[in-house]
Amino acid sequence: MPSRNRARGSLGVVALLLITALLLATPSPSFAAESSSRAPDQSQIARAIETVKADPNLATEKTIRTLRWVDESQPQPSGAPAYLAWLIQLLAWFAQSARVLVWVAIALLAGLLAIYLVRLIRSRTPSTKINRAAAPTHVQDLDIRPESLPENIGAEARKLWDGGQHRAALSLLYRGVLSRLVHLHNVPIRDSSTEGDCLRLTATRLREEQRNYVALLIEVWQHAVYGGQQPDSASLYTLCDGFAPALDIA
Repeated sequence: MPSRNRARGSLGVVALLLITALLLATPSPSFAAESSSRAPDQSQIARAIETVKADPNLATEKTIRTLRWVDESQPQPSGAPAYLAWLIQLLAWFAQSARVLVWVAIALLAGLLAIYLVRLIRSRTPSTKINRAAAPTHVQDLDIRPESLPENIGAEARKLWDGGQHRAALSLLYRGVLSRLVHLHNVPIRDSSTEGDCLRLTATRLREEQRNYVALLIEVWQHAVYGGQQPDSASLYTLCDGFAPALDIA
């Protein structure tokens, strides 16, 4: 308890000085001569005043020391502004992480490039999926639903031709062509498409021999319907026999 002892000592010195001052101020008549002979000189008074001032318990200001944690990894504060120290730390972090950041940026760019190329290829590649909801059921009043057509269209059209039903045979072949183009080869034919539209739309969907067959059948159909020119039996049989090899395989 050193602090309490120092406080008591200081109070004792103060009390002693006060008693001494009182005795000097009101000396008794019998001891006036003796008191005047024992009065402290200036050096003693100065030493007493310095002793009182040196006592920390009587000072006007008091310093208190406390303990706190110190992070040795952090730089000690200097006279520089706080934002400047933060900027220096940020630049140091960038310098240490530059290689990692470069590789991350390269990986991101490569991923974006791959996504772009995949989308570009998909946009330029014709889709092989058939959109049943958007596929028309009729084209120019002709029913092209698969369930409305026989399984072997070529053979059935030949039977109709041999039975004297020339218009029905040609209609069956043309309906079959439209149905195969829409439902098997995914040609975007609409209900209002003309013969020329159908032929033009096959340019990117069919092989050359398939396009040639479709072009020949459309030509025969147009001559018979619009020009009244019926094909001969040999030409009709060629169309019937070539229907399945040309259109039944996607």
